Amino acid sequence: METILIIDDEKNYLVILEALLSPEGYEIITEDNAMNALHLIRETDLDLIITDMKMPEMNGIELLEESKKINPELPVIIMTAYGTIEMAVEAMKKKAYDYITKPFRNEELKLTIKKALENYRLIKENRLLSEALSDRYKYGNIIGKSKPMLKIYDMIRKVAQSRASVMITGPSGTGKELIAKAIHYNSPRKNRPFISLNCGALTETLLESELFGHEKGAFTGAIAMKKGRFELADEGTLFLDEVGVMPPSLQVKLLRVLQEMEFERVGGTKTIKVDVRILTASNRKLKEDIDRGIFREDLFYRLNVVQIDVPPLRDRIEDLPFLTAHFIEKYQPSKKKKIEIAPEVWKALYNYRWPGNIRELENTIERAVVMSSGEMITMEDLPEYFVEMAPLNLTLPEALEKLEEKLIRGALEYNNQVQSQAAEMLGISRRVMHYKMKKYGMLS
Repeated sequence: METILIIDDEKNYLVILEALLSPEGYEIITEDNAMNALHLIRETDLDLIITDMKMPEMNGIELLEESKKINPELPVIIMTAYGTIEMAVEAMKKKAYDYITKPFRNEELKLTIKKALENYRLIKENRLLSEALSDRYKYGNIIGKSKPMLKIYDMIRKVAQSRASVMITGPSGTGKELIAKAIHYNSPRKNRPFISLNCGALTETLLESELFGHEKGAFTGAIAMKKGRFELADEGTLFLDEVGVMPPSLQVKLLRVLQEMEFERVGGTKTIKVDVRILTASNRKLKEDIDRGIFREDLFYRLNVVQIDVPPLRDRIEDLPFLTAHFIEKYQPSKKKKIEIAPEVWKALYNYRWPGNIRELENTIERAVVMSSGEMITMEDLPEYFVEMAPLNLTLPEALEKLEEKLIRGALEYNNQVQSQAAEMLGISRRVMHYKMKKYGMLS
């Protein structure tokens, strides 16, 4: 539902315009004070402003200028009963969408409003699409050539063209939101909004408000009307991450929206209809949560029409070189010369269990690129725990040699570099001590 703010110090016009436009399906907010209107423009999700020209405290041109500072793209229509060519020219120079004179013809005003809203909708959709393209949210850019990933690509291709609800499951850090975006941007809804919400990051009250929006005064801190994610995602896709932690009371409300595709904002009574495709993600075993009575079975089957399971990185380790190369390219400061990876680093990366999955790999490679000389990533460029775990990534003979070298260096340091005392401490002869020191490069 598109929201229009009408500002006029003549209250009769506010009544007339609200009566004229409400039946068209718009949500109308009226205000007879320009200063109060500015507050609403800052705090409310609006799609159009219609303002009178001649008002006390601030005229229509001044209000137009202030609104453009808040949201340069928000269309503003100026009305006046004292129209002149000069005023119309000035309004258009200040980037008003249109300029109309009172008394206006109803059908002409409706047409102007419809065009302004369509234009604003296109501006928002183009911005969303540009952001999406710049982030390369296409399933071909989900990195990996392993068998599990090829299966996921095939599922994305199939489900993208449908309206089916998809649940993406897998451990944290495996790229579930990236898969959701790939489904959206390869679907017929790709030019419509993709809106996401992390259900685990908010309290129950805030989560309800974020999902369904709220009216002014609905609760403490609700200083203006706010549209929820369902409303913002109309005709597009809503991605609910960590849906498994949603409180039971909200599960009931979510189920109703999925069934009816309609809801009321928190504190409101007006029913809002939407057309939204739902994609969800969870790292929980929701079947177990159903058995424990903390997740609704009927909601689960509504959300889980198609399930895509994303494996942890350790189960698709053959994708490691492709992911690593991608992150090096992403974070290296210069694209002219590619940063190489030392063999022992590759060994450490392959042998590590990656509990944080791809997110942890990305953070590790970003750190290594920053810490490296710019030509080669070595063990010293990895986080400390990689270096500490290095013996676990070696063969037994390699690990024993590393331990031996460390003990010899420690004994020498403890004995102030006196070799005979260090040898005695370690229980070896001076001849063996000399041989070992030469082996590990401790002698010039």
